[in-house]
Amino acid sequence: MKFLIDPKSGVPFYRQIIEQIKFGIARGELATGDRLPTVRQLAVDLSINPNTVVRAYRELEIEGVVDTQQGSGTFIGHQKPEIDQLEKQRMLDQIITDLLARASSYGLSLEDVLEGLRHRKEASS
Repeated sequence: MKFLIDPKSGVPFYRQIIEQIKFGIARGELATGDRLPTVRQLAVDLSINPNTVVRAYRELEIEGVVDTQQGSGTFIGHQKPEIDQLEKQRMLDQIITDLLARASSYGLSLEDVLEGLRHRKEASS
């Protein structure tokens, strides 16, 4: 799984990491026993302070989502994460913002996007 940080989103970096791990589990990209990147490696990959990664991993460990084994690493735990409505709404807002920005860069309007979504929904029905 590839982690991405959006400095313009207004969401703290550690929350973005937490959300990406939880949604990765929900989508099946991360499974019980999968090893997460080391704190140092993820901090380097994302160009952020290692303490930010430590905070994200620590919160996930408190929630029971990950297990940290001293000297071995951090692994996805057995407990399925709870994704509350606020997190779902925040992620949806991010997806919509990204979608509209990308569509705009191709010269597509909001109406074009909505029409495309309607066609997609009808095709899948």
